[in-house]
Amino acid sequence: MFFLPQHRRYAEFWEGVRDQGSVAMGISAWGLMTGVAMVKSGLSVAEALLMTLIVYAGSAQLAAVPMMVSGAPLWVILAAAFCVNLRFVVFSAHLRPYLMHLPRWQRLVRGYVTGDLSYVFFARRYPKPGQTPDELARQQAYLMGNCAVNYVGWMTASVVGVVLANAIPTEWGLGFAGILALLGVLCSLATSRLRVLSAGVAGAAAVAAWALPLKLNILVAIASAVAVCLVIEHLDPKRSGGHRGA
Repeated sequence: MFFLPQHRRYAEFWEGVRDQGSVAMGISAWGLMTGVAMVKSGLSVAEALLMTLIVYAGSAQLAAVPMMVSGAPLWVILAAAFCVNLRFVVFSAHLRPYLMHLPRWQRLVRGYVTGDLSYVFFARRYPKPGQTPDELARQQAYLMGNCAVNYVGWMTASVVGVVLANAIPTEWGLGFAGILALLGVLCSLATSRLRVLSAGVAGAAAVAAWALPLKLNILVAIASAVAVCLVIEHLDPKRSGGHRGA
C-alpha cells in the first residue's frame, strides 16, 4: 500500500481515517459516477479501468473522456486535463514545507494520492509544518490515514461503476450517474437528526408533488424541509440550536 506500516502506530493516522471517513460516502458516489460516465461516454471497460487506475482524478477524467472519444488531438486533451487540475499546483506549493524532508519517491506518492478533501482536512488540522521529526512524522501519519480512505473508497467505487456501467439501461443516461453522486453526498451530509429529518421531508414532498409542471416539486420539497426545520427550531431551540449553520 502507499502508506508505510509505521504510520499506523500513530494515533494521528486513525484520526485521518476517521476524518476522511465522514465524507467517504460522497467520495465513493463521485467515483461510481465517474466510472459509469467513462463507459457510457464510449470507452471500453478495459480502457476505463486503465484510466481509473492511472489518472486518479475525477474532474480530469470527465474532461478528457469526451475529447478522447471525439478524436481530439493529444495536446488538447492534456491541456484540458492540466487546466482542470491546476488547483493541485497550489496544493503542492502549500504542502512543500511539510514534505521536503522526505525522499523523492515518497513525495511523488503523496502528491499522487492527495485529493481535494485530503488536502482540506490536512491544512485545517495542521496550519503549520512540524518543528521536530516526531511532529513531522505525526503529520505524515494523519495525511496518509486520510489519503488511504480517499484512495480505497474512490478506486473501489470507480471500478464498480466501470464494471456495472453496461448493466445500466441506456435510456437512463448519465443522469442516473449524477443521481448516484448526489445520493452519496446526501448520505455523507446526514450527520444529525435534524438533517436526516429535513432530507426525509424534502424527499417525501418531492415525490408527493411529482405531477406539478416545470419541476415545481423541487421548490415544494425545499420549502417543506425549510418550514419543518424552522418549526422544530422554534419549538425546541436548545435541541436544534447545535445544528444551525452545520
